[in-house]
Amino acid sequence: MPTSPCRIAVAGTSGSGKTTWARRISARTGIPHVEVDALFHGPDWTPRPEFLDDVRAFLATDAWVCEYQHPTARPLISARADVVLWLDLPVRTVMRQVTARTLRRWWRKEELWNGNRQPHPFGSLDPDGNIVVWAWTSRHALDDLPERLTAEAPGTRLVRVRSHDEARRWVASLSPR
Repeated sequence: MPTSPCRIAVAGTSGSGKTTWARRISARTGIPHVEVDALFHGPDWTPRPEFLDDVRAFLATDAWVCEYQHPTARPLISARADVVLWLDLPVRTVMRQVTARTLRRWWRKEELWNGNRQPHPFGSLDPDGNIVVWAWTSRHALDDLPERLTAEAPGTRLVRVRSHDEARRWVASLSPR
């Protein structure tokens, strides 16, 4: 791995802290961060038709930090990444985080992306309409990440952390640009 990777993707299940850690990496290194969900979600939670074009344009730059998410974008992201930081946190940690985040966003009526707001956290038990249920049902979605990265991008380094303390230490090891 280069001493200072310039293209960093942050992987993890929903609620693991991908965006939080991507922002921290960006703040530490000075490398621009783009939130992949902001590129994906249009008004009324509709997928933006320009999504993959926007992802490609962002990834074409020399340095970036983003989340490794959305199945159609993942191979594009990993193919350009120097390193993927994998937040492989305990399920109890992720579920606590995603529940607290969902409740906070809903209570504060926070705007997320393109005018969208957090739906009522107890309005649906359908994983497509409830991020907490989605986080639970998709909690094993990245179990095959080492094999997936080997197939998608053999030269991309995977850094697996199992706690926020490990993530903090890794981010602290990065050099500012």
